[in-house]
Amino acid sequence: MFDFCTDPDTLGTFQWFACYLTTGKHMGMYWSVLTVLVLLAITAPAALLFGFFGARAARSRILPLSWLGKGYIAITRGVPDIAFFMFFVIALDQMFEYARHKIKCPDWTEPVRQGNDFIVCTQAKLPLGNSPQWVHETYGFFLAVLTFAIVFGAFTANVLYGAMRAVPRAQMETAEAYGMSRRQAFWRVLVPQMWVYAIPGLGNLWMILIKATPLLFLLGVEDIVYWAKDLGETKHARFTDYPHGDWRIWYFLALLVFYLAFTWVSEKFIARLTRRLSHGQATLGGDAQRKATA
Repeated sequence: MFDFCTDPDTLGTFQWFACYLTTGKHMGMYWSVLTVLVLLAITAPAALLFGFFGARAARSRILPLSWLGKGYIAITRGVPDIAFFMFFVIALDQMFEYARHKIKCPDWTEPVRQGNDFIVCTQAKLPLGNSPQWVHETYGFFLAVLTFAIVFGAFTANVLYGAMRAVPRAQMETAEAYGMSRRQAFWRVLVPQMWVYAIPGLGNLWMILIKATPLLFLLGVEDIVYWAKDLGETKHARFTDYPHGDWRIWYFLALLVFYLAFTWVSEKFIARLTRRLSHGQATLGGDAQRKATA
């Protein structure tokens, strides 16, 4: 990146590290940090949306809908995360390709399932073989986000389902006694209060989601942990202009600091959000606030 990086053998210590830390591979690592942050920024609200509808379905008086919501929660909770991450990526990819195959190749006569192989016409492939690299990377990232949202949406649904049940039934009955419909009571009484009960569980899920981002590598996305391992391993002079020994401990130490700082900021934000949502509510947190201002 710098003009003085033409001959690494002639560089001083500071200049050597300045050149080393701005190589193409390091830029890939810095980009992967942004990838993780974007993943979290998209996945968190998407998982919350999946979870909200899952919890509401589980509470439904319509039995098939209730079974669907409770099944979504139970199945995802009962299977190891890594199995679901691997399953959903393959299942979603094949589902999208199969749908495109039916639309773009209606005259196809051969079976799509041929033994262990899944074969669709060339036009139905996602992404297309001649697509630029950024399309392949974007598609892989999209599958990763959707997989994270589905899996963590089930955990979120369980938290929100419990939070909805924690709101005193007497308040819902009072709202209905004042003439509110079930829908109005749900949105005006239950939903505003359930967040107070849900925040601790959602905060834990947020921390778990942060720690789960290294699973991106299993989904075909080069994440921070992948780059830390690759860059930290011993590099010999004949393979690189910047040879060094086994520096993995330093790279992983940097990751440790990054994740600890991220979770510390998250804890501060969650604590502040909890205080804000507890204000005026009939909970222990709200009661403590009232006593403090009395």
